[in-house]
Amino acid sequence: MVYSEQQIMAWASSFFWPLLRISAMFIAIPVFSGRFVDNKILVGAALMVTFFTLPLLPEHRAIDVLSHEGIMTGLQQLLIGLSVGFVLQLVFSAIIFAGQGIAYSMGLGFASMMDPTTGVSVPVVSQFYLVLATLLFLTLGGHLVLIEMLIDSFNTLPIGDIGMERSDIWSIIAWSSRIFSAGLLMALPAIVSLLMVNIAFGVVTRAAPQLNIFAVGFPITLILGTLLMWVTLTSVLGNFTNLLAESYGVIGDFLRIRR
Repeated sequence: MVYSEQQIMAWASSFFWPLLRISAMFIAIPVFSGRFVDNKILVGAALMVTFFTLPLLPEHRAIDVLSHEGIMTGLQQLLIGLSVGFVLQLVFSAIIFAGQGIAYSMGLGFASMMDPTTGVSVPVVSQFYLVLATLLFLTLGGHLVLIEMLIDSFNTLPIGDIGMERSDIWSIIAWSSRIFSAGLLMALPAIVSLLMVNIAFGVVTRAAPQLNIFAVGFPITLILGTLLMWVTLTSVLGNFTNLLAESYGVIGDFLRIRR
């Protein structure tokens, strides 16, 4: 059996371009892109997903990898995959921001640990919320929905076409402000409650200056903050779920997927 160079390039192209888009998503997506995940696992997962989804993808014309068109096509696939993962990173950053606000309000801002997913030192409260959010994300099958949307994007954003537009990038940048608004919404009940307690401590200090407010106030705020975390846990995870659903809507918009 003799195969021409054009046939070999067509076969390699049909596998390389989907692999590039899927690999870029796995590099940027939360949970799977953490430092605790070995690079071999990421490469194996990207190869496996590409191999099993290749028969479902539409046919596209062969593009020379080393040509100018091939370089631009490769950049387009990387941009699409990284954008999908970046939007999910914003969702998890919002819950980290919420945990930081609660930790600083209850006096646990100094208690921090290294986040294995980002490699940045974050308060233990943020790490607690992040672990719960990760478990909720996997339980709801968020990673499976994301892979399904990325596979559908090969029909709406075919390989070799224009791909994402400038307006799509600006929409992602504008939506990134949800880190602060959604994070503040998650942490607002606990922050307001602890603020009222601190105001009460201030009144007590003015009424009894001889009272050592630091010795009395810190244990109370710590216990109350832990209690508020338990009471507001359902609300925080509910807001995280809503933000996750909103992020899928943003991803569907720039992938041209209507659900």
